[in-house]
Amino acid sequence: MTSQIQGFEELQVYREACALDYAIFTVSQRFPREEIYSLTDQIRRSSRSIGGNIAESWAKRCYPAHFIAKLTDADGELQETKHWIGRAQAYVYLSPDVEIALLERCRIIGRKLGTMIAHPHGFCP
Repeated sequence: MTSQIQGFEELQVYREACALDYAIFTVSQRFPREEIYSLTDQIRRSSRSIGGNIAESWAKRCYPAHFIAKLTDADGELQETKHWIGRAQAYVYLSPDVEIALLERCRIIGRKLGTMIAHPHGFCP
């Protein structure tokens, strides 16, 4: 698999993580001003960290345990992002339709991360 993929930017899971990050950035621009240093900051940080951890994992793919550890960090940030999405919907900052769409993106990313974690040797040279 690594012979076909030259960099983390080519990983579908990385692209999905960036799309989620952008979607969250876009919807969080409409959150109330008083949330800027709390919910807005938290959801943006966790969603941005998913892609960052995937990028770091790629650099460590020669060492399966380190590769898995960074992917696990990405999954942890994904779970935190899901938490913040739920809170934003509970505070009625997101419509139910937007919440469902964002959580579906999370589900797709989580499935792909799970596959990579279960089969790291397909990515490690």
